[in-house]
Amino acid sequence: MKPLLAVTSGEPAGIGPELCLRLLESTAAAQPVLLADRTLLQERAAALGLDVPLRDYQPGQAAQAGVLDVLHLPLVRPAVPGRLDAANAPYVLALLDRALAGCRSGEFAAMVTAPVHKGVINEAGVAFTGHTEYLAEQTATPRVVMMLAGDTARGPLRVALATTHLPLKDVPAAITADALEETLRILHADLRQKYGLAEPCILVAGLNPHAGEGGYLGREEIDIITPLLDKLRGEGMRLSGPHPADTMFTPPVLAGGDAVLAMYHDQGLTALKYATFGHGINVTLGLPIIRTSVDHGTALELAGSGRADPGSLFEAVAEAARMAARRN
Repeated sequence: MKPLLAVTSGEPAGIGPELCLRLLESTAAAQPVLLADRTLLQERAAALGLDVPLRDYQPGQAAQAGVLDVLHLPLVRPAVPGRLDAANAPYVLALLDRALAGCRSGEFAAMVTAPVHKGVINEAGVAFTGHTEYLAEQTATPRVVMMLAGDTARGPLRVALATTHLPLKDVPAAITADALEETLRILHADLRQKYGLAEPCILVAGLNPHAGEGGYLGREEIDIITPLLDKLRGEGMRLSGPHPADTMFTPPVLAGGDAVLAMYHDQGLTALKYATFGHGINVTLGLPIIRTSVDHGTALELAGSGRADPGSLFEAVAEAARMAARRN
């Protein structure tokens, strides 16, 4: 049996719905269920000239080759490609809530998310900083870890973040020993459980240029990061660093680790997206469910054009299927 995956179609004015329609082209060993407004999918398929048979999802039904199952959730207002409408923000969140409920009940083996637009959700009056934080709040998970991953010519690259969507000025205060320890423990545990790595090695970045240059460019490495790494090494974790971030993504350094822990968003994801863009994925570690996502945004300028690359969504579905298989 292929794992049943809930695939949320994301912002209706963006590229998510049309990417989901192309899942018939994916070779992943999974049975996707699209969470979307059925009429929206039909309209987008017709506009792009896509022949995609849609079937209403029924729990427990067998997969049918050449057909996409749709769990219909209605839009608040009709969506126009490229044109955001805050009235549809509740619809976007309803997709996430239904997928999450299905994963927690065991109806779905995992959830895969197409991109949402944070700004329009906030414009609708809902404080929203991203999928990662929203799913953590909805599952009462005290800490989750955002990790992006993708295949490169030299092998898989996995980059986790100690902090996520924070202004740069707020990052140093968020790098505490307790928070960093929780992050490393979650990353280590999920590399073992979800990726099947018996003794993962994690490369840890410093916060400051040159990893602080012995304290002359900042003391976080001396006061917080190094003492914590030494403590966890004493428990048997394989940890390397803190490394200067400007050389950490060079092949000789990456060859020694299974994953990287960056201290803030752009420190880690600039290199990851340069190496894997279009085929990278986002994975939320530490949740009680499996969740993967595309590594790109809503691309409003491409919506409705048929030019959006579905590669990241295909990889996210494939990775969710692999994780579900490992768990089972």
